[in-house]
Amino acid sequence: MNPYIRLMRLDKPIGIYLLLWPTLWALFLAAEGLPSIALLIIFISGVAIMRTAGCVINDYADRKIDKFVERTKTRPITSGEITPNSAIAIFFGLIAVAFILVLMTNWLTIKLSFIAVFIATLYPFTKRWTNFPQIVLGIAFAMSVPMSFAATNNYVPNSAWWLFIATIVWTFIYDTMYAMADRDDDLKIGIKSSAIILGKYDIYIIAILQIILLLLLLKISEIYSLGYFFYLSIIVCGFIMIYHQSLINKREKDQCFKAFLNNHYIGMVIFLGIAFSVAI
Repeated sequence: MNPYIRLMRLDKPIGIYLLLWPTLWALFLAAEGLPSIALLIIFISGVAIMRTAGCVINDYADRKIDKFVERTKTRPITSGEITPNSAIAIFFGLIAVAFILVLMTNWLTIKLSFIAVFIATLYPFTKRWTNFPQIVLGIAFAMSVPMSFAATNNYVPNSAWWLFIATIVWTFIYDTMYAMADRDDDLKIGIKSSAIILGKYDIYIIAILQIILLLLLLKISEIYSLGYFFYLSIIVCGFIMIYHQSLINKREKDQCFKAFLNNHYIGMVIFLGIAFSVAI
């Protein structure tokens, strides 16, 4: 497969999905119904571009250590298929395209976009100095929430921050599952992660956070007066979370990674609950 496609993970769109769902949650809640087609195109395109840019800068940051990990040793930069300078050029090119999209919104959204780009660029490097890079990733992904509200209404209401926090908690959950799959390799090369610092308590902390996420969704339902469809989506999410716990219970790499991938359905179910609720 073309190394540039692999560099931008266009062959593995799970990251786009995980970033897209909170963006759609926010757009539909901000619009109290169907968002404008223009905003949908801008934000869906922006999500795809920023996710690919994030993958590029991640591989650039990890280019000297990816070669020591079985899963990442064939990535295009560390394997020599793409030079670091070329990767940086691609990264800034993608950022420029994303910025053009943001210019089609308003000044508040533009200002928030600078914060979003800074955090997204910072994230890959945080794995060297903090045990919780998952929190930084969560903030990077959650920036789509205030940006969606700003683009829709030209201000960010206090209620939007509940959705912001819910996105961070959800990201921490699924990225810790991802980190559990990589824990042995990360320990060997000195990369920090929540899975490492939490140790034997990892599955219990994830369970607590899953309960917190469900409580946050209930609070969001109360704030936005969402209906029975959203309550049904929360119940479905609860059952999906139980399934995820069954997958990660023995901390097997393949099963932890499967649980990470399966979080896509939590995002989708929450979106469907919001979309049906605000449409009725």
